[in-house]
Amino acid sequence: MAQSVWGYDSDNGPERWHENYPMAKGDKQSPIEINSKDVRHDSSLTAWHASYDPGAAKTILNNGRTCRVVFDDTFDRSVLRGGPLAGAYRLRQLHFHWGSSDDHGSEHVIDGEKYAAELHMVHWNPKHGNFAGALKQPDGVAVVGIFLKVGKNPKPEMKRILEEIDNIKTKGKEAPFLHFDPSILFPKSRDYWTYHGSFTTPPCEECITWILLREPIEVSSDQMAKLRSLSKNSENEPVSPLVDNWRPPQPVKGRTVRASFK
Repeated sequence: MAQSVWGYDSDNGPERWHENYPMAKGDKQSPIEINSKDVRHDSSLTAWHASYDPGAAKTILNNGRTCRVVFDDTFDRSVLRGGPLAGAYRLRQLHFHWGSSDDHGSEHVIDGEKYAAELHMVHWNPKHGNFAGALKQPDGVAVVGIFLKVGKNPKPEMKRILEEIDNIKTKGKEAPFLHFDPSILFPKSRDYWTYHGSFTTPPCEECITWILLREPIEVSSDQMAKLRSLSKNSENEPVSPLVDNWRPPQPVKGRTVRASFK
C-alpha cells in the first residue's frame, strides 16, 4: 500500500491503515461506541461556546475522501472555548462522514445506534504554534461531532453546503465558499459527551478532545443522496460514488467518557 494511498476500500481501508500508520492501533483511537451505562456524568463540565466569524469561510472541496469546508485560521477569528477545553481553539475545517444508505454512516455509535452521517468541526490549540505542532500534543485539537439523522423536518442549515456539491462533483475540485457561519449547524441542545481520542483518518494522531453533541440535526433523504452523488475519482476517471467514508468504532481501552448532562 503506497504511503499516500489510504481509503475506505477493502485493499486500503480501516482494517489495513495500521500497516502504514502504526498509530491506528494505539490506545486512544476514535471513533468509539458510547454506551450510556458506562458514561460518567461530570458536573464540573461547563457549557462550550463557539464564536465564529462568517467571513473566515474560504473554500469547499472534494478531496476524494470527504467534502470539506476550509476556514481562515491565521488568527483567533473563529474559536471554540469552554466545556472540557482550556483556552480558545481555532476552527480550521469541517467535513463529513456518511454511508451508502440512510441507516449507517456515522463514525461514533450511541447505544448501538448509527446515524446517516457525522459532521466534524476541527479546531486546534494555537498555543502549540501551528496546526502541525498541535497534532503532536494531547491537548492540540478539539473536534465537535454532530450527528445527522434522516427525518421529516430537515434543517435548512445544510442547504448552503449541499448547494455547492454540483461544483465539486469530482476528486480535486474546489470552489469558493464565502460568508458562512458554521454555528447554524449546531442543534438546539448543547449537551455533550467528551473523551480523549484521535483523528478518525490516517495518521490517526491521538491529540483530540472530542465534544460529541447528544442531539442530532435532521437532514432529508434527498440531502443525503446529494452527498452520495460526489465521486471519489477525478474528472477524467469513471464515476465512483464517494460513500461509506467512515471508520468503525475502535477499542475504548479503559478510557472514561464523561457527559455534561444527567
